Amino acid sequence: MHILSLALLAGATAHAAIDPAAFDPATHNETSLAILEETSLARRASSISAYSPVDNSCPPTRPSIRAAHALSNREKDWLTLRRSTARPAMRELLTRIGIADFDAGAWMDKHANDMPVVGIAFSGGGYRALLNGAGALAAFDSRTPGSTGKGHVGGVLQASTYVAGLSGGSWLVGSIYVNNFSSVSDIISTAPDKSSTGNLWQFQNPIFTGPSNSLLSKADYYMTIFNQVRDKVKAGFDSSITDYWGRALSFQLINAPAGAPGYTWSSLADSGPFSRGDAPMPLIVADGRAPGEIVISLNATVFEFTPFEMGSHDPTLFGFAPMKYVGSNFTAGSLPSSEACVTGFDNAGYVMGTSSSLFNQFLLQLDAVPGVPQFLRDALNSVLGKLDKNQNDIADWTPNPFLGWNKAKNPGANSRQLTLVDGGEDLQNIPLHPLIQPIRGVDVIFAVDSSADTLNRGANWPNGTALVATYMRSLSPEMQNGTAFPSIPDQATFVNLGLNSRPTFFGCNSSNNTGPTPLLVYLPNTPYSYMSNVSTFDPKYNISERNAMIENGYNVASMGNGTVDDQWPTCLACAMLSRSLERTKTAVPKACTACFKEYCWNGTRNSKDVQYEPSLLLQDGKAKTTKKKGAAARGVGVSWAVLGAALAVSVCML
Repeated sequence: MHILSLALLAGATAHAAIDPAAFDPATHNETSLAILEETSLARRASSISAYSPVDNSCPPTRPSIRAAHALSNREKDWLTLRRSTARPAMRELLTRIGIADFDAGAWMDKHANDMPVVGIAFSGGGYRALLNGAGALAAFDSRTPGSTGKGHVGGVLQASTYVAGLSGGSWLVGSIYVNNFSSVSDIISTAPDKSSTGNLWQFQNPIFTGPSNSLLSKADYYMTIFNQVRDKVKAGFDSSITDYWGRALSFQLINAPAGAPGYTWSSLADSGPFSRGDAPMPLIVADGRAPGEIVISLNATVFEFTPFEMGSHDPTLFGFAPMKYVGSNFTAGSLPSSEACVTGFDNAGYVMGTSSSLFNQFLLQLDAVPGVPQFLRDALNSVLGKLDKNQNDIADWTPNPFLGWNKAKNPGANSRQLTLVDGGEDLQNIPLHPLIQPIRGVDVIFAVDSSADTLNRGANWPNGTALVATYMRSLSPEMQNGTAFPSIPDQATFVNLGLNSRPTFFGCNSSNNTGPTPLLVYLPNTPYSYMSNVSTFDPKYNISERNAMIENGYNVASMGNGTVDDQWPTCLACAMLSRSLERTKTAVPKACTACFKEYCWNGTRNSKDVQYEPSLLLQDGKAKTTKKKGAAARGVGVSWAVLGAALAVSVCML
């Protein structure tokens, strides 16, 4: 994704809000419009104001901006709930996997307060990132059928505390959580319209054509989206192309009428599995674009969105706003008594759209979409044409909740407008930033990298660029702000040593790090069972392609269910325990020592330029080159392949 980011950003000018008058029904065919209005009236009647933020009375303690010195009280309270459910899940996982000559259950019982804090991070990379990440998430999820068998790694998700997503990875995280923490297996195993998850991830219908299994025609689909955004503007709020992009994403990722216009990110904290501590905390990442800034650099402010708040730990902001009340007119950290508490600004689709705003250009392909009436085509192009083509990546979060906040270091402190962009535009394409904050105390991060770094014939594979970017940022005295990151080699070394084609551990020897860092388990997109290096900007996947991508991601996280290395589940467990073993001064089991020797980067470098053209690692479910004999991998014969064929038939019948 990020390969194109600098070119897309070149020549950017000041951002302008979309004028709602640009789409005026009176200027178009009134008869055609009336038909469209009538066919969608019932749907829009219940949602016409749902996307518009609204004024509400404030709670007794008025919301305010807080400094980022510590975790919020709400996150601290939630962590107590989460630990009570993650602890038994981790005990079950570690005892099931088993580490030779180490009683994991007894250790957990003795050191209950020192259990590892686990984070999972899903990179950007469009639908490739969503699908590859979905496979890894399914492998980590004990709810996935078969994921707790020999050679599998199901249960990591249940033992985790944080799950972060960026751009295409944010679509995965957002879709899973907003749909009541659904499982990947439930989503892909249900035919359209057969259950609450049946209308999700139907990517055979690209985003610019709309969902074909809906009552919405293409014209009605666009009318619904544009009327929702128009209502927001009529309510007095600025809009940007990301409003339209987020609305379109919601039709694919959230199973609710009219694209779920009333679903907010903060509502996850009010009910459902996350609110009870039964699911890890979801975090979505975006970058700040300072007023007048053209190129997003490593010094850009990194924003995070949790169900509780949005903001940044960076010294260029160092503050957080309550997520529920973003959209209110905060000034210098306070909400004046004359101002209402605005709610509804944090639409879930808009949050996902903000993190992936580089993909706004999909909406500019409308001229190539058949079935959209010309009058509507003209209207939409009129709206989109008002944006400078170099501003297509902008998400407008006006009014800026950080107006007047941290004036000494905040470049946007004097601007009423807050503009955010795709979280990978600073090249940190894996959302590690929230997980390396010392105040969160994360011990291990499973970093699923679906980036498109390589070029030429072996294009669209990762080569460690995202890790290099985060490492370089951690060395900046202006931005590191107390964070530390393991030493990372250059991209050529990743390719030459095969670090981008198998799991690799970074930061194994904590004494060699500049500060307390998590152990980083790098899981790069690799062709186990499918050539998953599809283009970042490919918007269409039939059911069999979708399922093959997910299956490959499952194999990435499980190393083909132990086919490539039957000790992989043990090594994964050792990585989870590593920092806790250090804290408790527990001797490292011999099995873990062997794992660290096998998977830890030992500091070797080889910067010779080389072409990367990988081939499939599995043949008929078996490893071409097997380090150790293990369980059979997910291959052509497993249930997901059968599922893909069944779903393909069901789609054809629609």
